[in-house]
Amino acid sequence: MGDLVDLVRAGGVVVLSGAGISTDSGIPDYRGPDGTRRVEPMTFDTFVGSSEARRRYWARSYIGWQRFTSARPNSNHRRVAALERACYVDAVITQNVDGLHQAAGSEEVLELHGSLERALCLTCGEVASRVALHDRMTEANPGFMERFAAAAHAVGSQWGEQVRPDGDIVLADELVASFHAPRCLACGGDTVKPDVVFFGESVPKPLVDDCFRLVESARSLLVLGSSLAVMSGYRFVRRARQVGVPVAIVTQSATRGDADATVRIHATLAPTLDALGAALQR
Repeated sequence: MGDLVDLVRAGGVVVLSGAGISTDSGIPDYRGPDGTRRVEPMTFDTFVGSSEARRRYWARSYIGWQRFTSARPNSNHRRVAALERACYVDAVITQNVDGLHQAAGSEEVLELHGSLERALCLTCGEVASRVALHDRMTEANPGFMERFAAAAHAVGSQWGEQVRPDGDIVLADELVASFHAPRCLACGGDTVKPDVVFFGESVPKPLVDDCFRLVESARSLLVLGSSLAVMSGYRFVRRARQVGVPVAIVTQSATRGDADATVRIHATLAPTLDALGAALQR
């Protein structure tokens, strides 16, 4: 713990956060405590491949969105925001799409995988707010939530375990078939997509370059709650090591970047960040 305190006390920290930082807010990770993937997300190729796939995504996301709108920042988000206010943390690169870092008060946040607050049309580029889109889906699907509740005996046991970090959720096929997916108000197409990076989709290069610049100019990179299993996050650990920036990783399970870490703490985030905050105040 002392090595972590020393790194953070020096300031200039860039935080790289993953889904594990939001689990205490009721948004489960894709992977369990052992790092094994619990659920399979919809891929970009599947989403763009058919109208039926998009109907399936939006029907499930319509239900899962209820979970997201009720989520609130937890102590991990608040502690990171406090470290920024105290000038220890310069910026946060987050792999999450839940907006909880900003809700907790963090100001310098780069959303590597986008945000569920927005949706965009892949055909014409029209952007819509997710709240407005949800209202439109509610209007187009009267009684859908009630039908979901009536079928809760079939899917209820999966609600808590299989909601995804992107708001998707397991849903019975017959419910999916009855759902009317959203259409773009500008062009009428059914290619409306949440403004997030799906598995199999690339992060925009300008955003990646901005993140690389942050990492290269940092005094240290602090990884919180990410397994680093996908290259979109792991590449920043690799770049930090290449340019001599120390890397600290705090997770319970093993990560892809463990061999690159200068400081490695296998522990739950909340008590670790609480202890870090207390040590910095001494």
